[in-house]
Amino acid sequence: MGTGASRNPDSSSHGSEERDQAGGQLYVSLRMENYKLNGDIIPHVYGSVPLVGSWDPSKALSLEREYTSMWILSFVVPPNHDTLDFKFLLKPKYCSSPCIVEEGPNRQLTAGTLHGDGRSAMFKLSGDEVFEYRVFINVDRVSPFDLAASWRAYQENLQPSTVRGIPDISINSAAEAGPENGSSASLELDLEHYVVPAPAMAANSALVYAANMTETPTSLSRFGGMEVIVPDPTAPPSGSGMIESKSVGTFSSMQKQEGHRGIFVDRGVGSPRLVKSASAASFTADLKLYSEAKNSMPAAAGAVAAAAVADQMLGPKEDRHLAIVLVGLPARGKTFTAAKLTRYLRWLGHETKHFNVGKYRRLKHGINQVCQLTADFFRGDNPEGLEARNEVAALAMEDMISWMQEGGQVGIFDATNSTRNRRNMLMKMAEGKCKIIFLETICNDQQIIERNIRLKVQQSPDYAEEPDFEAGYHDFKHRLENYDKVYEPVEEGSYIKMIDMVSGHGGQIQVNNISGYLPGRIVFFLVNTHLTPRPILLTRHGESRDNVRGRIGGDSVLSDTGELYAKKLANFVEKRLKNERAASIWTSTLQRSIITASPIVGFPKIQWRALDEINAGACDGMNYEEIKRNMPEEYQSRNKDKLRYRYPRGESYLDVIQRLEPVIIELERQRAPVVVVSHQAVLRALYAYFADRPLQEIPHIEMPLHTIIEIQMGVSGVQEKRYKLMD
Repeated sequence: MGTGASRNPDSSSHGSEERDQAGGQLYVSLRMENYKLNGDIIPHVYGSVPLVGSWDPSKALSLEREYTSMWILSFVVPPNHDTLDFKFLLKPKYCSSPCIVEEGPNRQLTAGTLHGDGRSAMFKLSGDEVFEYRVFINVDRVSPFDLAASWRAYQENLQPSTVRGIPDISINSAAEAGPENGSSASLELDLEHYVVPAPAMAANSALVYAANMTETPTSLSRFGGMEVIVPDPTAPPSGSGMIESKSVGTFSSMQKQEGHRGIFVDRGVGSPRLVKSASAASFTADLKLYSEAKNSMPAAAGAVAAAAVADQMLGPKEDRHLAIVLVGLPARGKTFTAAKLTRYLRWLGHETKHFNVGKYRRLKHGINQVCQLTADFFRGDNPEGLEARNEVAALAMEDMISWMQEGGQVGIFDATNSTRNRRNMLMKMAEGKCKIIFLETICNDQQIIERNIRLKVQQSPDYAEEPDFEAGYHDFKHRLENYDKVYEPVEEGSYIKMIDMVSGHGGQIQVNNISGYLPGRIVFFLVNTHLTPRPILLTRHGESRDNVRGRIGGDSVLSDTGELYAKKLANFVEKRLKNERAASIWTSTLQRSIITASPIVGFPKIQWRALDEINAGACDGMNYEEIKRNMPEEYQSRNKDKLRYRYPRGESYLDVIQRLEPVIIELERQRAPVVVVSHQAVLRALYAYFADRPLQEIPHIEMPLHTIIEIQMGVSGVQEKRYKLMD
């Protein structure tokens, strides 16, 4: 949602004027809290527009239960709304007894500010008995885009799909204003006091040049003297003429844009919009992708796996393997995009490898030689340099195809591939062996290009032995100019063009001749990815009573230790994200997760059913000793293969991964920090995605209680930091 801005009677008029000028809408949340009452009495609200528009108690709106003691009602009003008059009342749930209206004058809310002292609501019953509720009235300013995104998530996820009455996503909490946490939960001012060492993992790869983390050439032994046959790049491959476009998605009319054909995705601040260009033609050829049984998508419940299996049953032989061939000028984010896509596909269970041609060039010709040749090595009119670069590209392509023939499924071929001749050479090598989809990255933002150039000079082994940064900088700029002189945009075959998308603030994706499950998933992932730096904080819920008893599953509340952690977590989030008011808190729908996040104030909260703990099915509520004693075969099966083992009438880790894919896409789409309060199995799967850990390691990843894992995402990759708030 938007920026959290809790309002109180002391808010100055000057501050209100500033907020009014900020635009957007006001997201108002009314909360009532009482620890003593049961669920037979339900709080309601009635009053003027836009709350109810009637002072008739029979038309009062009920508040929804947020958890055991808290009730909530949320609505949206414009910043300059008329004064809202309203009062709370109590209605019995199962009888027609009279309503009980709160004591005192009407409550008034103007421009998000509550007038008077409204922190409690008193209800007088028969005799001298009085009920008292604590009242929280909070306001967030949300942009129209955030509001539309929330409504879309509600329509697509909350209404159509529920399990046991639990919605898939519940956006039902806004910024809160609550009491100060007790001193027993206070944190040291220096958060570094709580930092603990993180395990060695791929998430620290931001400290390493990304291209060096790619596939190591298997053809190194051939570099000494074996001749590499490079196909004639000027000879087009058979059937390489322009294939007319098949579109994917919902279309509306769009004005033709010069030089681009196919499908455009307009990347605005909200969700992407797919439209078909005026020049797009009808579909004439189909791509059907499937793989060998050993490399197929892991068996998992749901339509996602079903779609993958359906695709695997059709298609010509060469389409069993997919090559994503990067195209673009240097410093356009190709290697970063390739690394993210590789990590995503591996996490979904597809055998994927990243082949970087620059790494082949350095190993074949040596860093020193490249430095001596400088930018002239990359001139289009340098026949020796052109031959050498085509040679290493052919070596990398040959390695990738050999790997596919041994069982690989998706190869990411990372190079400039900036001319039609080079791409023709690659398509000729791939004929009858794999399907090629070109992925072209286009960036016209000079600030981003300049930043990428400087990072390249600082990190690339090409300039490791160049002590003068400015000399390396000017050499790389000259190299870029040489590429730019001969650059030819992709217009052939199947392709995806990412146009000005790296910033995450707009841009387009153009798609031509793309169909099938896996290519479709790739397009959807690329639409939602960007380079905006932001932290993602992962933490398990506080210790629950079932944790103390050693029981799995269930929906128990927190232990005393867990409640203390919830307060410490709230303090941590307040200090860590004090300048990030657009951040949000994500929880599961299980009460131990919701209660852990409840003391966190000032941020909107979203409940995801996808973040619920792994479903233990028939073993829910048991401990492992009971499973071993009463279900020995299940116990042994689980120990043999924890990744694929599925609890009777429950889930496996692979099932959890499949239901977490929408969460991953949304995390990639977010531009503000996110705090995820979830469960051990779920966080193992999420962490494995960011850390690029193999699937088989997921069930064994350490995910301790009362520890926060901060994943920092940005242009240089992914880094990890851990904070242990309690032992």
